[in-house]
Amino acid sequence: MSVDQKTVRRIARLARIAVTDEEVPHLQNELNAILAFVAELDGVEVAGIEPLTSVIPMKLPMRRDEVTDHAGADVVVANAPATENHFFTVPKVVE
Repeated sequence: MSVDQKTVRRIARLARIAVTDEEVPHLQNELNAILAFVAELDGVEVAGIEPLTSVIPMKLPMRRDEVTDHAGADVVVANAPATENHFFTVPKVVE
C-alpha cells in the first residue's frame, strides 16, 4: 500500500494538523515507511505465542470492585466549564 499526496493532505485535515505544500512530500515518505514496516510485521509468525503484559512474569494486584467515594452528580457537574440540563456541554467536532 502506498500513500499519495492527496491522501497525506486528507489525513492532515482529519487530524486537524496544518501542513504546508513543502511538508507534504516528506510526510508522504514517512507514512509510506510506516506502512512498509507494518507490512513487514505481517510476515512475523506469532501462532501459539501468548501476549505479554510484562517481560517479567508477575501477578497483578487485585482489589474488590466496590464504590469507595461517590461525591454525587451535582459535585461532578459543578466542575464542568459548561453544562446544560445537568449534563456536560462540549463543542461539536464531527459534522
